[in-house]
Amino acid sequence: MALRSTQTGFGPVTKSFHWLMAILFATMFAIGWYMDLLPLGLEKLAWISRHKSIGVTILFLAILRIIWRLAEQTPAGLGEKAWERQAAKLAHFALYAVMLAMPLSGWLMSSAANFSVSVFGLFTLPDLVGPDKVLYEQLRFTHWILSWVIVGLVGLHVAAAFKHHFINRDATLRRMLPGTGKGN
Repeated sequence: MALRSTQTGFGPVTKSFHWLMAILFATMFAIGWYMDLLPLGLEKLAWISRHKSIGVTILFLAILRIIWRLAEQTPAGLGEKAWERQAAKLAHFALYAVMLAMPLSGWLMSSAANFSVSVFGLFTLPDLVGPDKVLYEQLRFTHWILSWVIVGLVGLHVAAAFKHHFINRDATLRRMLPGTGKGN
């Protein structure tokens, strides 16, 4: 079984990265909303700790995914117009950027708040900045804005996939689904 993508389809490693990141981003958004609704206490702190740990996991996976993407060929688009190809490239670049920016803004925010980032209780990341209340508030706002940027980009990504599937009736969506062949 080939692990790499081809000109006609995505390989299992690329598909795994895609769907794992999708699941993790959805999970993080849900956790973020839930923990914000909780009153300050042990339960909220436990959810914040989980949120941070998963965020670091996303950062690590995003770096691996970008390395994999740079070393990997991308299947050719299916019947896209030139402007659609450019829009897709821009949207994918933006998605990769927020995969890095979102967890980094959270890590910076925690550092500015003087709260360490423990990763599943296994190790603690070094603080990136010193305690700074003003910087913390700016980073908190940035983190919140980025969450909505992610929602918008993911919504655009899903809409484009559905457009390809239901309007263009091409294999763009099918070739990213788990368990499908590369050329489907």
